[in-house]
Amino acid sequence: MSSTYLYDGTFSSLLALISILVDLKNNPDDIKSERKYEPNLLDTPVYLDLGNLEEKIKILKNKISVNVFHTVYYAYLSVNPKKELIIYYFIKNAIKYKDEVYFHRNLKCVNETLKISQNVSREAHHMKGFLRFKQMKNCYYAEINPTNDVIGIVADHFKKRLKEDCWVVKDVNRGKYAIYDLKDVMYIGEEDIKSINLNLAEKEEEFEKLWKTFFQTIAIKERKNLKVQMSFMPKKYWNYILEMEDEK
Repeated sequence: MSSTYLYDGTFSSLLALISILVDLKNNPDDIKSERKYEPNLLDTPVYLDLGNLEEKIKILKNKISVNVFHTVYYAYLSVNPKKELIIYYFIKNAIKYKDEVYFHRNLKCVNETLKISQNVSREAHHMKGFLRFKQMKNCYYAEINPTNDVIGIVADHFKKRLKEDCWVVKDVNRGKYAIYDLKDVMYIGEEDIKSINLNLAEKEEEFEKLWKTFFQTIAIKERKNLKVQMSFMPKKYWNYILEMEDEK
């Protein structure tokens, strides 16, 4: 019978659990978020007392480099169902090989961690480029539909670049909002967003009409090629890009 170690789903909790497992020299059969774990007759769920999370994380971070920490964080944001176990073995090898772990692509855990981490990084980059803010009554608002949980990366990006305005970014797939109030970014769910007025500002409606007209005017009908266009701007993003609304 196999054993699955459970954690509360947060990155901090995962790192603390991995820190303990590394010290115990215990190779788990699997690691799962409590929310995603499905009990079955062939598996035993294992709960460990993680104690002081900050202390456990500090111990682990002293054993790995900043590059490794950054890589596993991006991998953690992936929707890959085996990400926790992959990350565990990657960290275990990173402790052994330090930053040279990146050259050990022959190891399955290294290859898979780098692959899913790069996938998350690539999607976050696309989101930052394709995101379109609309001016609402009291803030700017934008929607994204990422496969991976990249709203935090996107929010950090715009916190640095749109620091003079209040804004809200919604992850449509997860019903999750990032709200910037000129100081910090906070994350809330669908129920808590109702108190915020997100009605479109009148001048934004005029701007949208002007932008669509401009986009249609500069387009050369004879050179229109949707297949090539989709190679640069995947169709999954079109619902949230103003200039592509008429192409859906």
